Amino acid sequence: MMSEESKQGLKLEYGYGCSVAMPFHQAIERITETLKEEGFGVLSRIDVHEKMKEKLGVDFPNYVILGACNPPIAYESLQAEPNLGLLLPCNVVVYENEGRTFVAAIDAKKMLSIVGNPALEAAAVQVNEKLQRAIDRF
Repeated sequence: MMSEESKQGLKLEYGYGCSVAMPFHQAIERITETLKEEGFGVLSRIDVHEKMKEKLGVDFPNYVILGACNPPIAYESLQAEPNLGLLLPCNVVVYENEGRTFVAAIDAKKMLSIVGNPALEAAAVQVNEKLQRAIDRF
């Protein structure tokens, strides 16, 4: 279940995550690898730190949002719900806070529950299992 407190103490009501014992940039590389092992590709990478500096001139901690997609599951899900693209891809974040690095992923079951299409339930469970395994490999 994605909303339970992780072994590292990161509690989320809408995702699953943990603190990791590695530097920020190394954590981005590692989660990209473990996502790939679970069949996900990273479609987008948003460097929030960089954008906050560029757009607002403020210093923001290291924070990256990765847009992860598992093509077979996305294909099946989009066939069941064509407007599902509004909620894709699945976001995974890597960020620093108080000297620690964190990795977290969206709870696909909670996210897809707003659609109200029971045909998406199995896909959401599968996505959650894969995202959780990717994070647990740290």
